[in-house]
Amino acid sequence: MLSDPSDLTPPTESFEISWEMFGELCRALALRVAREYDPEVVVGIARAGVVPAGVMASMLRTDLYAMTISRRQGTDEVRERPEVLSAAPGQLEGKRVLIVDEITTSGETLRLALAAARDVGPAEIRTATCFARPRGYHPDFFALETDQELVFPWDRKVFEEGELVVNPRYEGVIDD
Repeated sequence: MLSDPSDLTPPTESFEISWEMFGELCRALALRVAREYDPEVVVGIARAGVVPAGVMASMLRTDLYAMTISRRQGTDEVRERPEVLSAAPGQLEGKRVLIVDEITTSGETLRLALAAARDVGPAEIRTATCFARPRGYHPDFFALETDQELVFPWDRKVFEEGELVVNPRYEGVIDD
């Protein structure tokens, strides 16, 4: 496990994920979780982690909650390290919990989520992400390991000044 994001090599290629592929990855991840763990509650890391968490909670027939952990301070400012912006839901107490995010690299976000969830007193906690980096932190469950720059279907285009445009972070990486 790495704790310093600067130790990670930046992706050199991009990979656009379709909604269909995303659905299949969530299905495969939910099947693996169901076989190896029986969560009573799924917690999605807001913002992007709630997307796969919602799919997984629906497939696993569990309750879904969210925690906000972000590097973003406002619309444009980015913190060096993520911060917990909302407490873990009290409903986790005494339950088997699955914390879900879309991707893990350094593991900082998942570690913060684990610490916040432990404060509530769950019976057990495990983690899951759709993607993991080969040289990064690995959650208990993940669907695919890749070094590529990932373009998620919900993040490909964003609203700017009332217009739907290619997300600025993907300019030069994907076509319009």
